[in-house]
Order: sequence, then C-alpha cells, then structure tokens
Amino acid sequence: MPYVIRSATVDDAEAYARTHVAGLHETYEHIMPPEYHAYYDAQLPAIIERRRAAFEEASRTPDSARSWLAFDDGEPVAIATSGPGRDDDRPDFELHHIYTLRSTHGTGLGQRLLDIAIGTRAAYLWILNGNPRAERFYVRNGFEPDGTSMLCGTTWHHRPMFRMHRPDRGPAGTAPARG
Repeated sequence: MPYVIRSATVDDAEAYARTHVAGLHETYEHIMPPEYHAYYDAQLPAIIERRRAAFEEASRTPDSARSWLAFDDGEPVAIATSGPGRDDDRPDFELHHIYTLRSTHGTGLGQRLLDIAIGTRAAYLWILNGNPRAERFYVRNGFEPDGTSMLCGTTWHHRPMFRMHRPDRGPAGTAPARG
C-alpha cells in the first residue's frame, strides 16, 4: 500500500509529536546519550501542546510554517515541517525537519516529503554532525554546506551542527504544497 501524505492539522498534534519523538530516537540513537532520549520521552505532553499551538497558528497565518504527516496503513510513519527562514543571514525558505521511521528507509518516502515540503525553491536546513545518512540525502538533493556551524543547546548536549543550502532548482522556485 502506498504511503498517504497530508497536511497536518490541529487534530494531528499528538500523532505528529509521537512520530517526531520516535524519529528523534531512531535517528540519533548512535549519537546522543540516554539522557537525551529520556528528556524527549518526558517532554512528550509539552511537545504535543507546542505542536497543537503551531498547527493552530498555521491554520490562521498563510505564511507560517507548514507540516505534513505520512501514514502507512493508517499509522503515522514520517513527518516534515518547512517555512520561512528563521536565520537572519539566510532569508530563504527553511526545511525545519524531516523524520522518517526506520521501517520506511529506502522506500522514497523521505524524497516525497522533501518534494512536498520545499518544492524546487531555494532552501536551507541545519543538520547534526554525525548523521551521514541525512547528509547524503540532502547532498543528492542539491544541498551543500554553506560554511556556517554552531553548537546545539543543552537539550542537544552541545553537539555541533552545520547548515546546508541549495539554490532554486526549478521554474520560479516552485513553492511547497499547501494541501
């Protein structure tokens, strides 16, 4: 059965947050200490509420970040969020995150989410050092490190991350899907 991808709504806040936390665990189990994972488990109720607020804002504000959920047989298996750039020196569109559960790796779902979330427009993203699978994926999609790096905050145990950018890749910088 093919994956079903749709825009996330306020009613999806819990499913989105749970999929996000599961994706964090699977993606960073080899990089982050147990305390990181315990923190996100403990913060799940607050994450659900933040998602609910973000989705409410998105429903009222056309230019706010947008999120998508992917389902396999009715179960959420991947998420994505993109929106206006948040970095002052990089006004382009930003891919906030894509997380696909391990069971979907190699199926093309991540590519579908990227295509929906940013289209062909110029965009940037931040990636945690030590995540070669994600880095290869983004390089295949035209992203290159732009020389900007920083240390994450306390929640991310001050791990280094770097920014990647890609130029416009299509006619008129095709915007991401809104529905």
